Amino acid sequence: MRWKPCRVAIVQQPPVFLNLQASLERAGQLLLEAAEAGAELVVFPETWLPGYPVWLDEAPGAALWDAPGPKAVYRLLWENALEIPGPTFEQLQALVRESERYVVLGVHERLRGTLYNTQLFLQPDGSWALHRKLVPTYTERLIWGRGDGSTLTVVETPFGRLGGLICWEHWMPLARAAMHARFEQIHVAQWPSVHELHQIASRHYAFEGRCFVLAAGTVLHKQDVLDGLESLSRVPPEARELLASIPGDPERLLQTGGSAVIGPDGHYVAGPVWNEPAFVTATLDPGRLPEGFLTLDVDGHYARPDVFHLEVNTRSQLAVTFQHEAP
Repeated sequence: MRWKPCRVAIVQQPPVFLNLQASLERAGQLLLEAAEAGAELVVFPETWLPGYPVWLDEAPGAALWDAPGPKAVYRLLWENALEIPGPTFEQLQALVRESERYVVLGVHERLRGTLYNTQLFLQPDGSWALHRKLVPTYTERLIWGRGDGSTLTVVETPFGRLGGLICWEHWMPLARAAMHARFEQIHVAQWPSVHELHQIASRHYAFEGRCFVLAAGTVLHKQDVLDGLESLSRVPPEARELLASIPGDPERLLQTGGSAVIGPDGHYVAGPVWNEPAFVTATLDPGRLPEGFLTLDVDGHYARPDVFHLEVNTRSQLAVTFQHEAP
């Protein structure tokens, strides 16, 4: 088994907040910049398209029942979420094909009436796979549904198996165990910002899984939020009022980045980079991967299946199924 070295770039840049089409155009520009710099795998943070819902943690009144502000902002988010497949998704596929790169992108996905926190894996030929966050955390449950085991995804690439988890899924021991059993070589850890505890979780995952981890976070100012809102063609005053109520001046940092590339020994290869837009880049040396298995392989010689066994349900969980009876 031989894997090629891989040049990676983590995009630590703000989207055009809440604006799907403008953020998609920005993603295309950033993707081409990363490709021109030699990146073969380009990674964007959690729900970058079109922005992590910072108002949940920052805006007073964001969780009030039947309040006009939260409803107005949610409607804008719902209207600017990505349908997969769909016309906007086809534009995204075209951008990836043009770049000829592998891309991992965090998106708000709209599936019928529900939004999901989704991690998209896009390949240069236009093929794709996705992972939906299994458990939205705390106030996130106001806007996202739950994923299921059918999207615990790995993608075969020339650089090895590529997989990922989103944010606090890295503190779900059984989710980690399931992904380690998929035998990832490169793992994408998407976060809003990669705070200290998130750094610890990402480094732990790299050491435990004996894989490279790309921990991706966004840099976002309050002004980015307000500018993104005003870029929309229709802005309900209730939405403007809610987002303007986020404390602090326009230059306040709401997301601080912290993106980093971590080696299979848990040590940093690049970064972390804080508080500024950046591309965090590194070359992954696949020769480092087997060395760690000498002492630890949690799905192999360091497992005890006679004592512990995990069964993963990979069926899609559907509320309604239709059985067609032929005449």
